[in-house]
Amino acid sequence: MYKHGENLKLLDEGSIFIADSVVIGKDVTIYERNRIEGNTVIGDGAVILPGNYIVDTVIGRNTTFNQSQSEGASVGDGVYVGPFARLRPGAKILDGAKIGNFVEIKNATVGEGTKVSHLAYVGDADLGGGCNIGCGAIFVNYDGKSKHRTTVGDNCFIGSNCNIIAPVTIENNSYIVAGTTVTERVLEDDFVIGRVRAERKPGRAHKYLKHFINPKE
Repeated sequence: MYKHGENLKLLDEGSIFIADSVVIGKDVTIYERNRIEGNTVIGDGAVILPGNYIVDTVIGRNTTFNQSQSEGASVGDGVYVGPFARLRPGAKILDGAKIGNFVEIKNATVGEGTKVSHLAYVGDADLGGGCNIGCGAIFVNYDGKSKHRTTVGDNCFIGSNCNIIAPVTIENNSYIVAGTTVTERVLEDDFVIGRVRAERKPGRAHKYLKHFINPKE
């Protein structure tokens, strides 16, 4: 039988599997449809909402998991994970961070209070505290032959749809504009923009739209 502290609430025992090796703190609430295995430790006051698969993961106090997967990860206090996030082996999420929907973290550290809110991949990276990682940001860690690592300092803003090409360092208090690809070191307080200016061609859209509107069968 797994070990647990006082006031453990299992809201639907019939749909919850908890391995004997799991250790659960006090005042923990576990909702229906959860599978928790391996050397998992769940801290006091944690809330495990429906639909998670958690194995070999350390979960801090007052942290919430929502319909997500975690394997071989370490998650600090007051973290919110999910829905539909994936923490892969080596993921280390520090206190107060947020890992949102459709975010994948692999062999990476996410600093205190840093938010990776949606649709991002953070692989082989070390993110400082107080950062914001925008929607669609990709930490490009693989060049087809080897994996490389990225370092991001504290209080950095990385906008939506940025590509961070490892190996690279982004220093403290930097701002990476949405749509930028970063391949070189970014210094402290740098503002980086790498977009190509859009060109407008008046009166030309119909040439392309005619192929998609009311196509002939």
